[in-house]
Amino acid sequence: MKNFFSFPELINEPAARLVASGVLLMSLASIVLISLEIDFVLIILLTMAYGFLARVSSGPKVSPLALIVTKFIIPKSNFEEKLVPGAPKRFAQSVGLVFSTSILILWLVDLGTLSVVLLSILSLFAFLESVVGYCFGCKVFKVLISIGIVPQEICEQCAVYEY
Repeated sequence: MKNFFSFPELINEPAARLVASGVLLMSLASIVLISLEIDFVLIILLTMAYGFLARVSSGPKVSPLALIVTKFIIPKSNFEEKLVPGAPKRFAQSVGLVFSTSILILWLVDLGTLSVVLLSILSLFAFLESVVGYCFGCKVFKVLISIGIVPQEICEQCAVYEY
């Protein structure tokens, strides 16, 4: 059971970028649906929040988006594997979980405008990860290590990996 609730030590960056692409698409679709006052957005918001929770708790094992990417898209593509430290990616997924849960709650209490603001921020970070390969959460994680808030032992690879 302990292995199930674990996060990989190393992550394939092209897979992470494709997952971020899915988050970007869901975020943009949610902005449009909220703006049009279409209640189907609830399904997307729940899926997005669950996906972040699944990835934070267990890596790609039970995240529908991550499973599609790792089991179907990556094996059929010609993306070159590039392994990066997992701990910063897990931190970034945790930030996404906070955002997606907050977005869902705000939408449920009829604060759609605030939901759209947070969705726009989430979209920006997902865009940076998916298109540019810039993981803002990873940068924050590295700063937290350098100032001593996160112990260096959490991610030994992070000391030598350039973000």
